[in-house]
Amino acid sequence: MRPAPTILHLDMDAFYASAEQAAKPSLRGKAVVVGGLGPRGVVATASYEARRLGVHSAMPTAQARRLAPNAAYLVPRFSLYRTVSEQVMGLLGRLSPLVEPLSLDEAFVDLEAGGTADDASSARTTGEELRAAIRAVTGLSGSVGLAGSKMLAKIASEQAKPDGLVLIEPGTERELLAPLSVRVLPGVGPATGDHLRRAGMTTVHDLAEAGEAELVRLVGKAHGHGLHRMALGLDDRPVVAERDAKSVSVEDTFDVDLHDRVRVRAEVERLAVRCVERLRAADRSGRTVVLKVRRYDFSTLTRSETLRGPTDDPTVVREAAGRLLEFVDTTGGVRLLGVGVTGLADFTQEDLFAQAADARERARRAQEDQTPAAEGGGEGSAGEPEPESPEPLAARRWSAGHDVHHEQHGHGWVQGSGIGRVTVRFEQPWSAPGRVLTFRVDDPLLLPADPLPLVREPPDYSSWPASLPKSRSEPPAGGVSSP
Repeated sequence: MRPAPTILHLDMDAFYASAEQAAKPSLRGKAVVVGGLGPRGVVATASYEARRLGVHSAMPTAQARRLAPNAAYLVPRFSLYRTVSEQVMGLLGRLSPLVEPLSLDEAFVDLEAGGTADDASSARTTGEELRAAIRAVTGLSGSVGLAGSKMLAKIASEQAKPDGLVLIEPGTERELLAPLSVRVLPGVGPATGDHLRRAGMTTVHDLAEAGEAELVRLVGKAHGHGLHRMALGLDDRPVVAERDAKSVSVEDTFDVDLHDRVRVRAEVERLAVRCVERLRAADRSGRTVVLKVRRYDFSTLTRSETLRGPTDDPTVVREAAGRLLEFVDTTGGVRLLGVGVTGLADFTQEDLFAQAADARERARRAQEDQTPAAEGGGEGSAGEPEPESPEPLAARRWSAGHDVHHEQHGHGWVQGSGIGRVTVRFEQPWSAPGRVLTFRVDDPLLLPADPLPLVREPPDYSSWPASLPKSRSEPPAGGVSSP
């Protein structure tokens, strides 16, 4: 525990939904639900307007529709969320070299390591300036918690939601924790919480009073010891600048079980390519390819293959995933597929070339063994595959919430589609709510588009935070207080 509240936890408010409201003026102040829209879809994020109607993350979308039938239901736009996340993390990086991202919208920051705070007053000023900077650069709000430990900083940011700042003064930790539910402590999930409840412990005060020996008896030595320390407000975990990812993976749940073996293989290959895209975006390579298959009866199978060396070659990963699929029975139907890569390493050029050469050699031998030569074929006729034909306009999927551009009407977003028609609202983040028009799904003037920035001309924060107080001798400007 630190004697000063110099660990900051930032949590963006209803991040995905707030980003969609900022991008779409017509949705501001209205219930917005982001997630899967099919029969098996799950809510990723709900705006605060939707939360007041009972909608929450991880809820089946079908249930959300019953609770909030008039809400806007949108599929995620991760390219936008990643862009905004990079802007936010860039601001955090200006405060300290020790920034520990937990997700796209959440991170810890060690303000003491960055010299931007060393007491409660300077920490509060830094937190308020950070919130103002985030709003100016992204148009979104974030909640900030400040405390002497990571656990308490995260609890403080939860209490600050939405769009607030809470600072826990040193010495008040136990008083603040005592009435809270045991579920606020890290590592106490539904199962552990229920186990403790049956033992008569529902608040953090109950855990502190029970003593370490009783908690060890209930949940085991390691967990019991840690649980008792946290109940006393003790947490000495440092802010770690880089978390070493152990794996990279992608998966899809299908609205209808897949029975066609050819379709299943095609989906596996598509997921393999997406997985490699994420792998390359992280500047990593991987040695072990993992296939995940959840069948019609909810049984889940995983198969893995370890390669000769780490790779980020999509051909290598795709073929390995295809080989793994051969050992899985999909006769009854498949509801979920996933492809992942583990054994991550920094990219190695020699390994990539070796893996790619092996893949090409296997393909050449398989072709020679199984495919008779084509009569009259010229030299090299069996080499490169034919280029894929452009996607037919009528086959395009117009997902609700995604960006489009019309040659005559400009930028807009899809409100919905069906029966050969797509409905588009034409507006921009900085415009007034726009008009709605309907087109044929194969209209040649209507094309998919990239998301627009949420703020047209964000201010320059390249010199920030030079104005922040650096020591106790420098009083904070403005005297901002938390809500």
